[in-house]
Amino acid sequence: MSTAWAAALALVGFAANSLLCRAAIGGGLIDPPAFTLLRMASGAAVLLVLARGRTLRRDWLSALALSAYAVAFAFAYLRLSAGTGALLLFGSVQLTMMAVALARGERPGALAWVGYALALGGLLWLVAPGVRAPEPFAAVLMVIAGAAWAAYTLRGRGSVDPLADTAGNFVHAVPFALAAMLVPGPRHFTWPGLGLALASGALASGIGYAWWYRALPKLSRARAATLQLAAPALAALGGVAFLGETATARLAVAAALVLGGIGISVLAGSVQVRGLMAREP
Repeated sequence: MSTAWAAALALVGFAANSLLCRAAIGGGLIDPPAFTLLRMASGAAVLLVLARGRTLRRDWLSALALSAYAVAFAFAYLRLSAGTGALLLFGSVQLTMMAVALARGERPGALAWVGYALALGGLLWLVAPGVRAPEPFAAVLMVIAGAAWAAYTLRGRGSVDPLADTAGNFVHAVPFALAAMLVPGPRHFTWPGLGLALASGALASGIGYAWWYRALPKLSRARAATLQLAAPALAALGGVAFLGETATARLAVAAALVLGGIGISVLAGSVQVRGLMAREP
């Protein structure tokens, strides 16, 4: 599978995961710790079947980053609007990954920055109607979730066996998710909530994250950060298609800006790489 296809399938998984979490936790069908535990456990189970016979890497730091993202995201989702949550989450992801990229010497060209600015501007316009002053603790949780996801993504750039590495990460994340069940609070679940959690873990998270790890070694940090801006736009379009949400002109224009900006940034990066290769002796 090519890097482009792996990244595209991963982004679809990210968007699907957002819809599943929104329907399950936002809809009050299951509590956040139970959702997270089922998400990690079902993802681990499916990945273990797919990766049978392979050696799983014991990367506790990646497992901790994965579980920190999942737990913080689930709890924050109870107290944040969709727009505010998306802005905080992806703002944190972008700041973390771009800071690391620049610190490691990556220097995207001018056209790549233009594409990135268009995509980021499209995201801001997309979520603007739902943005309101967040509850401080929930805002901190979502920022932590974004930083943890950025760390998980950055560590994935060194993956040599994406499927086995992702399986190992999910298996080792289960104890952390289990520990989250100790957090005080009401516990409840419904059968629809259970089904959504299992779908989130087995499909959108488990398989989706394996595709992401498949793509990451071939992506620069800056490009990986930019590509992820597509997830909220795809989730918004998915909300129209699957959750009966209203299609608006704002959504259409914002999605076009996000996806067009990403296209410009990726194209600019490809041109830059070809130019560097052409100048090599």
